[in-house]
Amino acid sequence: MNIDNIEAFVYVIHYGSFNKAAEILFLSQPSVTARIQSLERELDCKLFDRLGKQIQLTEEGKRFLPYAQSILQTLQKGKLHLHQKKALPNELRIGCTVSVANYVLPQLLPAFKRSYPDIHFKLTTSTTDDIINKVLNKDVDIGFVRHTNHPNLQSVKLFDDPIRLHVYEGHPFIGNQDVSIEQIGDYPFVFFECGALDWVRVHRVFEGLTKPPAIEYQSDNLEMAKKLVLQRGGICFLPSLCAFDEVKEGRLYPIDFPEVAGISLQTNIIALNGEHTLFFNTLQKLAKEHPYSVES
Repeated sequence: MNIDNIEAFVYVIHYGSFNKAAEILFLSQPSVTARIQSLERELDCKLFDRLGKQIQLTEEGKRFLPYAQSILQTLQKGKLHLHQKKALPNELRIGCTVSVANYVLPQLLPAFKRSYPDIHFKLTTSTTDDIINKVLNKDVDIGFVRHTNHPNLQSVKLFDDPIRLHVYEGHPFIGNQDVSIEQIGDYPFVFFECGALDWVRVHRVFEGLTKPPAIEYQSDNLEMAKKLVLQRGGICFLPSLCAFDEVKEGRLYPIDFPEVAGISLQTNIIALNGEHTLFFNTLQKLAKEHPYSVES
């Protein structure tokens, strides 16, 4: 069956006349008429009744119309899919911080893969500064980094990850409405230090305490710090994202203090201006829907 004939049929119905359909299709009116007649011969039925200058669908035409529309829509979707695939790379290179690698991308990428099943991923874990340089040098397509602004980059905030004190199951702070930040010095303390400005703010809070924390473990590894708390080695200020599962399972408990309210780690998604826009927007949307995303 000739697609051009089906197209002429649908256009005549949509625009209400053979002349208008011919104009839109850049054809002569006799050419449109010839296509309709050819389609009627193929279908062995009459599709239109002509009442003077007016036309109306026959009962056979009404029954055939949804199938004709579906054929054209399927054809358009197929063309769009082919053109989209030609425009997309086979590999997407993503750079991210350690926390994003551990707690965000394992949940985010499978959903992204369902939208773009032919894309393969190359993942690089590094510091924010290094990832920014890799994006600028086109060694990485998209980056997940701490808060940043750069004239050559599109950068959008995805979420804030509040830094909160986390204690282990059974700790006296749990359920204690009168607990104050001054009391953290009464218990063994695990200190996670990542060097970000947000942690400098935590240091300043410590400096204002009458009794400083009794730091027994200091680590630059987030997972180690968290596991020390789980093993009752001490209490620790941790980004909420890293402890999401443990808090949900009742193995860790966040304790809030006014002195550290508003201290958080901001994660942005970055790419070169004007590049990888489709992927950038899709990842941004998926990250907003991410179940671990914690907005302050």
